This record gives sequence, C-alpha cells and structure tokens, in this order.
Amino acid sequence: MSTVPAPDERPLQMFTTEPSAIIADAAAIAALVRVGERIDHVAHYTRDEISRFAMLTLDTNPVHHDREAAVEAGLPDVIASGQQTSALMSGLAASHFSRATDGVARSMLCLHFNFAYREPIFAGSDVAMRWIVSSTEWNAGLDGVIAQLDGKASVANVPAVFARGTVLVRRAA
Repeated sequence: MSTVPAPDERPLQMFTTEPSAIIADAAAIAALVRVGERIDHVAHYTRDEISRFAMLTLDTNPVHHDREAAVEAGLPDVIASGQQTSALMSGLAASHFSRATDGVARSMLCLHFNFAYREPIFAGSDVAMRWIVSSTEWNAGLDGVIAQLDGKASVANVPAVFARGTVLVRRAA
C-alpha cells in the first residue's frame, strides 16, 4: 500500500511563461487593438434621414417625422430617435474593429453596448461620434482580445449620448 503525501507535503511546482511569449502576446494584442485607440466620425442628421431611419425601425413617434408635432411637443424641430445614434455608433465600432486596411485582418463580435441619452439630437445637427479603447485583455478561451470602449456623441461640443461597449477582436482566419 502506497501513501500519498498530504497536500502541504507535495513538492511545489512552478509554472512560468517565457518572456518571449509575453512579448509576443502583447505584440499580438497591440496589433489587433490598443488602449487609447480612437474612432471618430461626424454624421449630419437631416430631417429626411431622421424620418426614414425611424420608419425603418418601426418608430412612428411623430416627433421623428413631423416638425409641427415636434413643436407641439415643445421641441424646435424633429429629433432623431435614440436608436439612430446607437446604430451608427455600433456600426462605427464594428467597421473599425473588423478592418484589414492596416494589414491586420480582424474579425469582431459585439459582446455588449450600453447607451445613455442626455440631450435630443435635432434635424440639421452635425453629430460628432467617438469611441476610445479604455482597456484590453487577452482571452485565451475566446482566442482574442476583449476591449472595453468608452463612447460619446456630441452636438456642438455638448454631449448628447454616452456609451460603453465591450467587443471581442480576433485575427481573421
């Protein structure tokens, strides 16, 4: 009969990562997505585009289609639905993190987006949208980088929408 040593009597095994592997992982992560990386885009919201987008998403609220209804509601003009800015910002992130124009082919999956609407966006507005990568983490199980994003959409430097996002970015096959 053999005896098994108690857990505290077993020899301690140390596992280390070769420094070159750490550097390679950091380089691979940085090639896909970097902390501080920015995505900027300006979109002009016309009255027709606001109405068309709202109709495509089955939003028949008159404040998106009819200036008189918007004025009756206390607004100076029609306003964009929140989902219009959310959709544009989501698409902006998806396009950026699935690009290959810099020689690195990527694929991207949205894991989570959250939007908070602070100010209405009126017809005729130029909307400055920005995402900034706030953190990255390699996920071996998903074989990619999980990136946290902070976003904002502003009109005339006044924040109208705040956003947070989590995306998975991988090398494209």
